[in-house]
Amino acid sequence: MSTALAPLDTARIRAEFPLLATPFHERKLVYLDSAVSGQMPSPVIERMAHYERFEHTNVHRGVSTLSQEATDRFEEAREKVRAFINAPSTKEIIWTRGTTEALNLVAQSWGRTNIQAGDELLLSAMEHHANIVPWQMLAAEKGATIKVIPMNDEGELLLDGLDELITGRTKVLGLTHVSNALGTINPVKAIVAKAKARGVVTVIDGAQAVPHLPVDVRDLDCDFYAFSGHKLSGPTGIGVLYGRKELLEAMPPWHGGGNMILSVSWEKTTYMGLPGKFEAGTPPIAAAIGLGAAIDYLAALGLERIAAHDAALLAYATEQLSAIPGLRIIGTAKAKASVLSFVLDGVHSHDVGSILDHEGIVVRAGHHCAQPVMARMKVPATTRASFTYFNDAADVDALVAALLKVKEIFG
Repeated sequence: MSTALAPLDTARIRAEFPLLATPFHERKLVYLDSAVSGQMPSPVIERMAHYERFEHTNVHRGVSTLSQEATDRFEEAREKVRAFINAPSTKEIIWTRGTTEALNLVAQSWGRTNIQAGDELLLSAMEHHANIVPWQMLAAEKGATIKVIPMNDEGELLLDGLDELITGRTKVLGLTHVSNALGTINPVKAIVAKAKARGVVTVIDGAQAVPHLPVDVRDLDCDFYAFSGHKLSGPTGIGVLYGRKELLEAMPPWHGGGNMILSVSWEKTTYMGLPGKFEAGTPPIAAAIGLGAAIDYLAALGLERIAAHDAALLAYATEQLSAIPGLRIIGTAKAKASVLSFVLDGVHSHDVGSILDHEGIVVRAGHHCAQPVMARMKVPATTRASFTYFNDAADVDALVAALLKVKEIFG
């Protein structure tokens, strides 16, 4: 699997992940489930532990040196996120609990302010539930209508009719950058340009994109971009909403409490400016610092090298799995991230996942919080193997061997 860039040293990288060195069902652990949650390398774990041991206190509230230093580390993490996605300002980086909360924030704050009866909300056919349900809730509340960009059997959006789908009533476009269930990489920049030319606000679910692709929100020119720390070799419980400053400034807070106010009286509350007005209460300080450390770790590996590694590994895995009789890959788009969803004739995906588990291989089985995608592809569920920078060809070979064992068991 040669690439134009210097290849990743997967053996060295694996040594930095404690879980990967832990026996699993008395076997070597083969972790092929990074699409659901990436593993944290030791530098990230150790950075969070250092904060908990030696820096722990609250931020933005104290005059003590400890509080001021914790605030500095917390805001340094925000700056790392800003640089990571090339946002213009840290004021446009809002901490959330994850992609789901970030998308709900947009729907409930921007959406409730701007959506009216008769308006149309445009989503794609391959959205995760997190970019469907909040908009359904908003549509039901406001009397708006949801329209869907269809996709073909390969798992690619059918964009020839996009101009007709965007009407004078279309107010928002919700779009996944990379499909979690299929691996499809959508042409976000081109789609955003079409939507913005018609005055449509664009909301991008980037949860599956940021682990695999360099993301530049200025280049994409989107209005909102959301992602989660745990997909990015960081901790759970931390996510990011990037929002265009002028939109965020016009949006009302959606949570109220401490840390997001300038003053409170019985007559009136005056809110902080950006980003504070969207961050009520004690924030996830250790998790934010951990996400900053994860960004440092990935930057040191090189995002372009990671993307090249993922592409080469996906090509090898696609070739090997396609040779297994009775196995069908679901999602064969030309542009894909390192996700392989598949079904095996005569075997339920849950059974496949359970047998692989006993072979030491961790995958995902089910509808992947994308039931409309499963319905479109006419399957109840898939088994999904997702690869990242610490995986290699030996992991693919182990998966293939285990799948052949599944076929033997089920005849």
